[in-house]
Amino acid sequence: MQTVTLIPGDGIGPEITTSVVEILKAAGADIEWDIQTAGADVAEKEGAPLPERVIESIKKNKVALKAPVTTPIGKGFRSVNVQLRKALDLYSNLRPCKNIEGIKTRFDNVDLVIVRENTEDLYAGIERQIDEDSAESIKIITRKASLRIAEFAFEYAVKNNRKLVTAVSKANICKLTDGLFLECAREIAKKYPNIEYKEILVDNLCMQLVQNPEKFDVLVLPNLYGDIVSDLCAGLIGGLGIAQGANIGLEAAVFEPVHGSAPDIKGQNKANPTALLLSAIEMLKYINQKDIAEKVEKALFKTIKEGKSLTNDLGGNASTNEYTQAIISNI
Repeated sequence: MQTVTLIPGDGIGPEITTSVVEILKAAGADIEWDIQTAGADVAEKEGAPLPERVIESIKKNKVALKAPVTTPIGKGFRSVNVQLRKALDLYSNLRPCKNIEGIKTRFDNVDLVIVRENTEDLYAGIERQIDEDSAESIKIITRKASLRIAEFAFEYAVKNNRKLVTAVSKANICKLTDGLFLECAREIAKKYPNIEYKEILVDNLCMQLVQNPEKFDVLVLPNLYGDIVSDLCAGLIGGLGIAQGANIGLEAAVFEPVHGSAPDIKGQNKANPTALLLSAIEMLKYINQKDIAEKVEKALFKTIKEGKSLTNDLGGNASTNEYTQAIISNI
């Protein structure tokens, strides 16, 4: 029995969490859930959106499944995601992007993985107001963080039979910061002679991704570029509704969907749980319940391919509950 911290989040979070827990139970997952609330509602009650009890739970259990949590734009509390990554040193954000049969997209040959550095860059949040008309933010790139994210990318490539790692930067402009990132990637690349290594500027990458995405395999990027490019790649395979994610460190891992909390459809039984379910499938692999992961994945892909019971954003008119039951019936 594996104990996993479960964070239902807010907005549509609790609905899609219920769906995924039900599916995993039907598949026979050997999991005990340690439920921990976080987010806007918790902030009102406990004074903080991410109480210390949540972090302690993840430290104890080593693994968590997290639904979306609302982050105010331009005001309010700092992102719960960013706080978790900093508190637990979840230095690698892993985003596999692969076409799913049955979901119509402009491309049918996308199969790439984004490895995004998760702890520094502009996301360090070092900002200050200079005067009422100007503000500045400091971009932090360190050798330690750059070396370990490059190592993670190459190790992932080796373990998953990937052939190419491409380092992404804007080193022609940010010569010191992105220059250091590339220097570290080159150093790590020398340790993996069987993995091809390339470099590309982030603007050129964005253009090529929407022309020839099949050219890319594993992408390793600093934090900000990784955030933007991972959403671009989600668009290549059908949108954020099927975009899974994982935040992995040396001592803990948090698996979560990429999309937001969609408060506009909260409580309407319309939400699509696919991204959280895909994240849960990756979590099952991580905790060595690979047979269960494969069972759930096959049922999910069969349901999508059949196209009979899909949520609105996937091209159908099924409710969250109906979609959930269709997946369970295919297990």
